[in-house]
Amino acid sequence: MSVPVGIVGTIWAYTMLREVATIRGRQKIDWAGNVTFAVGATVLLLGITYGIEPYGGSPTGWGNPLVIGALIVGVLLLIAFIWIELHTEDPMFRLDLFKIRMFAAGNASSFLASIARGGLQFMLVIWLQGIWLPLHGYNYDVTPLWAGIYMIPLMVGFLLMGPLSGYLSDRFGARIFSTTGMLIQAVSFLLLTFLPANFDYTWFAVLIFFLGLGQGMFSSPNTSSVMGSVPAEQRGVASGMRATFQNSGSIVSIGVFFSIITAGLAAALPSTLANGLTTAGVPAAISDKIAHLPPTSALFAAFLGYNPMQTLIPHPVLTSLPAANQSNLLGHSFFPNLISSPFMLGIHNVFYLSAAMCLVAAIASLLRGNGQQKTVPVESESEDINLEQVSTSSQVK
Repeated sequence: MSVPVGIVGTIWAYTMLREVATIRGRQKIDWAGNVTFAVGATVLLLGITYGIEPYGGSPTGWGNPLVIGALIVGVLLLIAFIWIELHTEDPMFRLDLFKIRMFAAGNASSFLASIARGGLQFMLVIWLQGIWLPLHGYNYDVTPLWAGIYMIPLMVGFLLMGPLSGYLSDRFGARIFSTTGMLIQAVSFLLLTFLPANFDYTWFAVLIFFLGLGQGMFSSPNTSSVMGSVPAEQRGVASGMRATFQNSGSIVSIGVFFSIITAGLAAALPSTLANGLTTAGVPAAISDKIAHLPPTSALFAAFLGYNPMQTLIPHPVLTSLPAANQSNLLGHSFFPNLISSPFMLGIHNVFYLSAAMCLVAAIASLLRGNGQQKTVPVESESEDINLEQVSTSSQVK
């Protein structure tokens, strides 16, 4: 589905869009910046990816020397990238743009918002697929479909508020809408911590609707503010920088959120799982072995639509049990009841962190100032653009 949409969008953009900015000639490709950024970001993201995987006897891989080395090398390369961008004639990232208050504040709030929400859908989907949907009688093989359906209020809130807040921000400025949107999300995250594992869907739907509403209220005005704060000649690089910060925040979010969830499960799940399996008739040695498997194995089994007990318990052991015990172990309630308490401990910490990120993002958004920043025309013959001249200190109040 994505491929035909992308093709149509490409053709439409090529035929309908027109360049309005003056493009400077004799620009050079920033090879050093491109290479250091690409390699640094790739190595850093690989470190984060393997950091959430088990290593040795640990439920996560943050102690893995290769992960530590990847994180260090990635950070050093990104530091080198910043130095290169400050000393090259035509940089890939124009760091001088951060001298523009509205641009800097908008990107800071966007990065923090991405951290707050980047891993949110994964956490909510795991909550639905691993606990709530099975408890309500859904088979594991259909939980991916129904998790998406039950997440629709999140999308509806975003779709309703996004265009409206964009229109209103053009008239009244971006600050009030972006800041309010982040505050709505912060409150929604805090309210999610009051829901039990087996919640009333009405309240869940209302809260994720307001999460989408808050994000819609934030995203459109914030993007408009960021792009409108820079000279027309710099909007291409500004857009790329904005997208980079947003995507990087989402990746960081997934790594951090999964680490928090995994840490919560690793602390409480082994004893809970071992006792539950032993009580259900699984031999103690097998129960203890299963209980000390990486907790992510059970989570991802549910995430992929498989019954975790069916994948974790060896088939010969499972078939040797009485039919009543098999039915209990493979039923809709056994695994969700076992995992719910450890999982809720971790996801509450995730929600608290997300709420904190949203509050900091709201403060950053508030500091952007009122209205759009005015810029003056830039001469096309100029080799270097002085952003302190094109970005005026006055703002529309």
